[in-house]
Amino acid sequence: MAESRVDDELWNEFHRVVNMSSRELSDWLRTRSAGPDTETLPDQAGTPTGQQVLAILRKRRTDMDEHDAQVMRSVVDRVHAQRREDLEPTQGQANWRRRLMSLGHDPLKSV
Repeated sequence: MAESRVDDELWNEFHRVVNMSSRELSDWLRTRSAGPDTETLPDQAGTPTGQQVLAILRKRRTDMDEHDAQVMRSVVDRVHAQRREDLEPTQGQANWRRRLMSLGHDPLKSV
């Protein structure tokens, strides 16, 4: 079996801060990208980071590579920078919530 590049601490923290399922994130990214004149192809909807998070959620841990680990660290750092450490459900401005949801973290959802 291949050795994962993602240690236990990173794996667990990523899955703690990314509290949306792959289905929820996929639906959100498609909704966020839909516009009155055009709609992004469903598989290309959302931000590049959102797409990377979605790809990670769909992978097995043993299939993770160094790029995945970097994305996971970045997402964990970005969510912690904008949230309290306990990640308790918190209401904030709509743009703030949308940014976090594009990373797979819904601040109104319990972890």
